[in-house]
Amino acid sequence: MKLPRSLLARSIAFVAAAIACTAFAQSDVQKLPGVRLNAGIHNISAEVARSPDQRAMGLMFRTSMGSSEGMLFVFEEPATQCFWMKNTVLPLSIAFLADDGTVVNVTDMKPQTTESHCSGKPVRYALEMNQGWFAKRGVLAGSRLTGGPFTAR
Repeated sequence: MKLPRSLLARSIAFVAAAIACTAFAQSDVQKLPGVRLNAGIHNISAEVARSPDQRAMGLMFRTSMGSSEGMLFVFEEPATQCFWMKNTVLPLSIAFLADDGTVVNVTDMKPQTTESHCSGKPVRYALEMNQGWFAKRGVLAGSRLTGGPFTAR
């Protein structure tokens, strides 16, 4: 069967785009410098996403993350911060954090969704961990993280 040129060209373009997306997802996962944080006796090794591009990419396309690993998002100014899970395959929990490391609110997020999850008040920090990490360790609103940017000055 002979395909019309336009259909053949579109089919080739679609296959090339699919291959490119798969290659990107597997090889271009960002790896950022890290910081050590603590939630009481619990240690956290968090990559730090500071720039708009780093924050936009976040943990997209990751297929695994260590049990005490996460990503700390740092914003320039306090604001209501909202996150979604498009292109993120890991189920995550997010804690929104005040400047001193106090947890404002924690929420669970479903993979591959565009539902917004927002801070309960303006914050400069958000920490993503594997889903359930905060709940399993009793880290709730009012708990305080230390280390990294939350070290007393």
